[in-house]
Amino acid sequence: MHHMTLAEIARGLADKKFSSEELTKALLARIAQLDPQLNSFISLTEELALSQAKAADARRANGESGALLGAPIAHKDLFCTQGIRTSCGSKMLDNFKAPYDATVVAKLAAAGAVTLGKTNMDEFAMGSANESSYYGAVKNPWNLEHVPGGSSGGSAAAVAARLLPAATATDTGGSIRQPAAFTNLTGLKPTYGRVSRWGMIAYASSLDQGGPLARTAEDCAILLQGMAGFDPNDSTSIDEPVPDYSASLNGSLQGLRIGVPKEYFGAGLDPRIAELVHNSVKALEKLGAVIKEISLPNMQHAIPAYYVIAPAEASSNLSRFDGVRFGYRCENPQNLIDLYKRSRGEGFGAEVQRRIMVGAYALSAGYYDAYYLKAQKIRRLVKNDFMAAFNEVDIILGPTTPNPAWKLGAKNSDPVAEYLEDVYTITANLAGLPGLSMPAGFVDGLPVGVQLLAPYFQEGRLLNVAHQYQLNSDWHTRTPTGF
Repeated sequence: MHHMTLAEIARGLADKKFSSEELTKALLARIAQLDPQLNSFISLTEELALSQAKAADARRANGESGALLGAPIAHKDLFCTQGIRTSCGSKMLDNFKAPYDATVVAKLAAAGAVTLGKTNMDEFAMGSANESSYYGAVKNPWNLEHVPGGSSGGSAAAVAARLLPAATATDTGGSIRQPAAFTNLTGLKPTYGRVSRWGMIAYASSLDQGGPLARTAEDCAILLQGMAGFDPNDSTSIDEPVPDYSASLNGSLQGLRIGVPKEYFGAGLDPRIAELVHNSVKALEKLGAVIKEISLPNMQHAIPAYYVIAPAEASSNLSRFDGVRFGYRCENPQNLIDLYKRSRGEGFGAEVQRRIMVGAYALSAGYYDAYYLKAQKIRRLVKNDFMAAFNEVDIILGPTTPNPAWKLGAKNSDPVAEYLEDVYTITANLAGLPGLSMPAGFVDGLPVGVQLLAPYFQEGRLLNVAHQYQLNSDWHTRTPTGF
């Protein structure tokens, strides 16, 4: 049963081939057997999962239906789950049990999804390798010596290893799409505001966005359907109708205009990945798409702008973790200043401390205009580039990452080298655009992803293109050896 997609599970449950309880028990047993190799989960919620599975079976017996009713999933461990540890991958929140459910958690539970557990992640979502977690690094199931990508590496590794069919994730600068590329999955970052951030512990509030990680575009459509929608609790949530994403999967690609930015193919891109990207372009061209070279001239400024804006917002958001109200508190503080210093120094890991310091510096008197304000101006230029491009094309296509997954520890001594791996993904977050990564081949036995970007609220277009590509390719069906 573990090889089934979400769509196949929905059909199996509807046809009474198995029950949600049977499926849940099988996957919990598989997690117990295989996850020690991967470290993809922080917490398992067996009792909750079994009670939700029984409830889903009862609802189906009473005539209810739905693609997510009885479907097993997991949540990235920054979505608050009532009464369950929500750690954000940090010692700071190791003892925190959320008093409420995040909107995403509540919506998926109402749809009947079964929560198997909370997945591992880079601490406070800060990282591109899933090595900064207080609970240890996550391993890539395609090669256990390599990273799975971050910060949603736990969700990605669990789905790629067939421990469950799909999981929630978040993307601040590529943290859904990059792990999807590294683990041979389909991952979608929706338009900013499409999915509620209420109850999603913040890293950088103007960049964070929740989305689905699954094996296929069809499964991402199902999970996004359950996640998306206006939320009055989130002031950045957009009151925009949510289309039927599954209904849009089978549209023709005839005449679809696909733009390929010339800036994507510079010196930093592995030529083997460039070849796979060009192969995917040819495949889409065969399906009727029209290919056009375009330019995104301000892309070169995106990384420095992002690594000013995101740490600045992080330094503000993480100031609430002070050892006073909740989370980690140091032993025997001498006074209030000592409480603050030691609680934060002991509770936060090195990468989080680094970004807090960078952000605090960028926001400090005398540097705000020179760094933060200038970065926001660059952000507008990046958005303007995309708006100009979408006047010419319907979709933008390119590599998701410049390189395949690197070995565990290979970039630990050089944080900037790790930051540069986000070069193709962060622009979508700066502009607030939807982006999707889909499997497109392998380099040295490691998966490679191709990224699609679309205008605001055109997630359906991304899913349609990816689904049609997947109907005509088999990269997404490959399974890592041993799983």
